[in-house]
Amino acid sequence: MNVSVLGCGRWGSFIAWYLNSIGHKVVLWGRENSKSLNQLIKYKKNDLITFNENVKFTSDLDLAISHAETIIISISCQSLDDFSKQLIKYDLSDRNIVLCMKGIEETSTKRLTQVVETYIGESLPIAIWVGPGQPSDFVKGIPNCMVIDSKNTSLKKHLVQSFSNDLIKLYIGVDLIGNEIGAAAKNVIGIAAGLLDGIGYSSLKGVLMSKGAKEVSDLISAMGGNRLSAYGLCHLGDYQATLFSEYSHNRKFGELLAQGEKFTKLAEGVSSSSALAKLSQKYNVEMPICSATNFIVNNGGNVKDILNGLFI
Repeated sequence: MNVSVLGCGRWGSFIAWYLNSIGHKVVLWGRENSKSLNQLIKYKKNDLITFNENVKFTSDLDLAISHAETIIISISCQSLDDFSKQLIKYDLSDRNIVLCMKGIEETSTKRLTQVVETYIGESLPIAIWVGPGQPSDFVKGIPNCMVIDSKNTSLKKHLVQSFSNDLIKLYIGVDLIGNEIGAAAKNVIGIAAGLLDGIGYSSLKGVLMSKGAKEVSDLISAMGGNRLSAYGLCHLGDYQATLFSEYSHNRKFGELLAQGEKFTKLAEGVSSSSALAKLSQKYNVEMPICSATNFIVNNGGNVKDILNGLFI
């Protein structure tokens, strides 16, 4: 398959490397002024991955889109709206779009598939690729399982068949709402886990996991999804990689915040915590952990006092 991966950050570069390694023809796109792209063009590698000569790197969006049968987007979630406006300038017919991203648009509280559909409509097949795993583990050969979901049944079956191998076993999702919300919410729970780590309360992660999954399942149900999705790979199944891994950006963000330090890399749970707080009000669902995390992250609440009140 001809695949273009749009976004050359940690996940985008890994997906490009992975799909090339299982036989697909891959173009990896990044913005013209991207330091990550320029490093890849010059050295054919980044901090995680060394690419072979078969992967093409480009800042030419025309070239990337014209190459692709399947377009995989892996950029900052809060940039997706503006990026979708660029995509509608192109003829996207006969192409599939896959969002390898986890988040909720902060201002509108739209799920990411809804953001894209706002511009390209619902006739073009769109899928999501979510679930557990860290690129840092995958490149070491440590396997995991992930989920592909879509409104389009034939598309998700085709992608699962085409993109699975011994490193990543893909499953067909059956609840697009639940898988999108669950994947976004696990980043917020990841920040909460980091906050616990930061104040020396790591032993409370068991309570965090049980209560966190429950409140996310309530929101999924209120939004029309299947509450059991919160206990699947999109959310609870992704807790190890997000709540415990040293490579988790969201966990690390929370840990450093609790210690009065700044985390300079992208943590999607920051904007998603604000979006979840809005959704909990909209759907009248009590989400004390997500709401408390949002208050700490975006309003500067006292970490220890709030977490004591929440868990003890």
